Amino acid sequence: MDALQQHLFDSYRAAQRGESAPPAPGTHDVAVLRELRDHRRFERVVAGRPATGRLRTALSRLLARLSGGPVRPS
Repeated sequence: MDALQQHLFDSYRAAQRGESAPPAPGTHDVAVLRELRDHRRFERVVAGRPATGRLRTALSRLLARLSGGPVRPS
């Protein structure tokens, strides 16, 4: 039984019992991925590792250019 069949079965059972229908499969996937990303970022900060990512790299390059320092190649 795949996720869609399970969802249809659960929806039918909820309707028979007069309960609210369960959320559709995949409804909260994006929120879960965002929470996972935020948690990993938090763990890196707590462990004392520097922030990484495109924004951090872009800001570092901009600050280096403004201060006249060397610019690292991308």
